[in-house]
Amino acid sequence: MQQTLRRALPLSAEAFAPFGEVIETAGRTPLIINQGTSERFDDLAGIDVLEHGGRPLLSIFRASPRPLPFEVRALERHPLSSQAFYPLGGRPFLIVVAAGTAAPHAGDIRAFLSSGSQGVNFRRNTWHHGLIALHERSDFLVVDRGGPGENCEECAILDALVLVSVS
Repeated sequence: MQQTLRRALPLSAEAFAPFGEVIETAGRTPLIINQGTSERFDDLAGIDVLEHGGRPLLSIFRASPRPLPFEVRALERHPLSSQAFYPLGGRPFLIVVAAGTAAPHAGDIRAFLSSGSQGVNFRRNTWHHGLIALHERSDFLVVDRGGPGENCEECAILDALVLVSVS
């Protein structure tokens, strides 16, 4: 089996655009609320969960760290909704994605490193890996879809991709 080696790139809105949106407050103008004691950043991602009677589902995921090098063996996608991950502890994490509707191969896969103050909102049908925390257990706020219908497809990556480091 041939292995493809890849380094994760820094997460940016431009680089991530084919897969979804980067959720961050940098460069956004807040609305000042609560008698001037709070900043509110609105509309940070287009949440898409209403297909076939879906509803917003707000969860906290607790992810155990994964050591590098890390071998990507499977990806998943959600045909009925977007899915958003946002780190709650300010810790960097890896994002692994692939474009296209067919089952991806290692050469189709891209990896990004969140600064810890950035989250992501995967577009509907975007192939992605489950959460990849680095260094220590990390909590994530997740906006997902609840409701009827199958909303998770998985595929094996037969030609393994190994993430060797983060940039």
